[in-house]
Order: sequence, then structure tokens, then C-alpha cells
Amino acid sequence: MKKSNLWSLRLGFSGKQADEIEKFGLEKFLKKSYDSKVDTQLPAFLEDSPKTLIELKEYTQYLKKLDPEERMKIQKKVTNSIGELKKWWFEKMENDEFPLREKMVCFWHNHFVVSSSKITTTYWIYQHNMILRENAFGNFKEITKKIVKSNAMVKYLDNIDNKKGKYNENLSRELLELFTIGIGNYTEEDIKNGARALAGLNYGDDGAVYKKNLEDDSNKTYFGRTGNWKADDLVDIIFEQKNIPYLITRKILKWFLYDNPSEESVRYYGDYFRKVNFEIEPLLTIIFTEEYAKNISGNKIKDPLIYIIQLIDELNVKDYNETMIIAFLRKQGMDFYSQINVKGWDGGNSWLTSQIYLQRNNTSDLLCKRQNVSKKAANTMIEENQDKKKESEKVEARIDFDSEGNNKTIIAELSNRLLFTVNDSMQKDMENLLKYDFDPKNPNANDAVIRVFNYITKLPEYQLI
Repeated sequence: MKKSNLWSLRLGFSGKQADEIEKFGLEKFLKKSYDSKVDTQLPAFLEDSPKTLIELKEYTQYLKKLDPEERMKIQKKVTNSIGELKKWWFEKMENDEFPLREKMVCFWHNHFVVSSSKITTTYWIYQHNMILRENAFGNFKEITKKIVKSNAMVKYLDNIDNKKGKYNENLSRELLELFTIGIGNYTEEDIKNGARALAGLNYGDDGAVYKKNLEDDSNKTYFGRTGNWKADDLVDIIFEQKNIPYLITRKILKWFLYDNPSEESVRYYGDYFRKVNFEIEPLLTIIFTEEYAKNISGNKIKDPLIYIIQLIDELNVKDYNETMIIAFLRKQGMDFYSQINVKGWDGGNSWLTSQIYLQRNNTSDLLCKRQNVSKKAANTMIEENQDKKKESEKVEARIDFDSEGNNKTIIAELSNRLLFTVNDSMQKDMENLLKYDFDPKNPNANDAVIRVFNYITKLPEYQLI
């Protein structure tokens, strides 16, 4: 696989940015990614949604006055807005010129996990997503403070039930265990006192705020320091601890490059992360530029998102059914804002179970046959109310290849952008599909090359980057 194609997959979701990486060079490509514009325009599907606490209260009272049938219709519309948010985000991942920001948003979304099954206010999910988007390349300490004080997080981790004299430790525990420093680097007393410091942090219009009658204003001892600490104070104290850089550095290496990063790499980049005061942009730059110089292909299993976007882009499919794509991701175990628990997606081998592999092969078959992604590809478990007409429509599929080449040069072209390694058996199979007398000018040439592509997508080697 050409290095530019490999790194296009790592810094985005397909090989679509390979030419830009070759044109600009890696460092300039990264700079353009960091400087990419953040779209802050409110999506149309949220325009009528309640956003302030007063609007939410009025909306709740309005629902109570409706008869059950009308109430159900409105609640179904609210539920559908989560689906619209998922499609809105997928469109950004698929179409952004420099998709590294969206890839980093997805990373943070799987780090600071909240779930739409528990948070029924779609606007709060959107707010959470925008915190991640606007701070994707910013400071780890600062994004942690903002997320801890988001309505979505205080709802998801039950901090609305955390009040003086009746403490809930969920947010306090996960702040330490999963969001910052990791197991083994804190005590149960730190968790208990952290919960006291977070008591009373509850819903607000633009984010969580303390409610005076519920907060604990007494002194708490946290990592050996005593004071009347609040949410920001906790984060500041955590970031003074010696092991703070390593949990997040390990997760970044795993997200982008290695399913099993070495401890040496985790420590090396973690120490650098501390030196740059927990700024994400310079950390990503040093990781990507130093690892780019190495031969490290085939160390990571593609997640379902990379798999489906690469498939769509390679086949130049423009009229795919976004609802079915989201359903495909759900059945692959990568549904946005719907992780099984606060730990997030495991990644690695969990992305390639026998069932997931079969679903991937079915999806490749369908698109290569110019059929839209269907219930079959999503394991026949998509909601019954999906657009069945669109499901049955044909899609356009076209593979880019050198129209002046021959069978071997075209096979090499596909291999260079799709496979990190090719053995003699694979080469022979591809030459049996695209024979020596292949004519690239033939009207059916595209169909023949698509058959080779379809074969490649089913190889175990294709699943790796």
C-alpha cells in the first residue's frame, strides 16, 4: 500500500485524501487539518427543539396536556432527531476536505462517552458534540473541564442525583478511571471527596451549574490537597499527578495507529504531552510525523466507520441510503452515541468477529452489484419503518483505474491503494478475475475491475491498515 493511501485512512476515513498528502506533504496536510473551519450553524432538525431549561419545562407541560396518540407522535419526532444528528455527523465525516477533525471528534466521543438512550434531549447531545468539535485539537485539561460541566455528562453519569448528604459517585469515579488518570492512580477516598466536590452540579442553559442548596461547601481532601474544591479544581489537581499523560496517549495511539501500542511508545509520547502542557495539536503532530517515517502498516483492524466510508468512496457511490449506513454501523457495533457502556468501544479484535466479517462481505457484495445497503447487510434487524423504496433502488458504482493500463498494472494499482501486503496466491486469484486479455476500453471494463475490488474487500488483509 502506498504510504499516502495508508495515512489517508489513518488521518481520515478513506483513501480520498491520499493525493493531498502527497501534494502538501504530511506536516502541511496536518496544519490544514488543524486550521479547518468548524461549522457552528445549528442543524435544521434542531431548530424547533427545546434548548433552555424554561423551554424544556414548557415542552414537558405541553406534552402532558396531549392525548396519548398525539404525545406519541411528538415523542417519535424527538426520537427521530437523534437519527438525524447521526446522519448529520456522518455527512461531515464523509465529505469534509480535511476529515482529521471529525476523526478526532469521534475519538473524543468514544473517550467522553454519553448515550442517547439515557439523554433524551437531542440538543444536549449536539452540545456535547460541539464541545468535542470546537476543542478537538485543543487542550486536554480544558476539554475535560468543559465536558464534566456539560448537561449531557451530568445526566449520563447521574450527577443530577449527587447532592450534599446524598452523594452519587459515578461522575467522580469515571473522571478518574476512564477520562483522565486510570485505575491504580487514585484512592477510594479521592472518589468520595470528588463526589462531594461535584455535589449540586446540575442542569443549566449553556451547561451544568452548581445549585446552591445542593452543593457541598465544606473542605475536601483530594490527592492530598485540602480545600473547598469544585469541578474545575478537581481537574486541575488531577493534571498535577505524574501519571496523567499516559492513559490518553495510549488511547490516541490505539485509535489512529496500533491496536496494541507499546508501553515504550506510550511513555515516550506521554512525557512529551506533559512538556507541551497537554496541548493535543503538538502531540498529534509528533506522533504522526515520527510514526510516518516507520513501516507500520497492518497493525490495526479497520473500524466499521473506515470500512463503510472507504467502500463508498472507492466505488464512487453518491446516492447511498444514509439511514441504512447508520443501521449498518449499529449492527457492526459502532453506533454513534450508543456505546454499550461508559468505557466506549473496545476496538481491535472486537471489530472483526465472524458476524461482523460476514456483514462486511454482504455489504461489499450489495454495493458492487449496485444495490443500496439493505436490511440484509444490516443483519435484517433495521426498524420496519425505513424507506423501503430507496432500499431497493440501484446505485451508481464506478472504480477509478488507469484506462491505459493492462490487467497487471491495474491489479497493482488497486493493490497499492487497498492492501498492505499481497502474496502469490492473492495475485493469482486477481489475475484469474482480470485476465491477460483484459481491455480497459471495453464498455464492461468497469464491471470487471469492480469484481477484483469485491474480491479484495473480502480478504483478511483488506481489514487491516
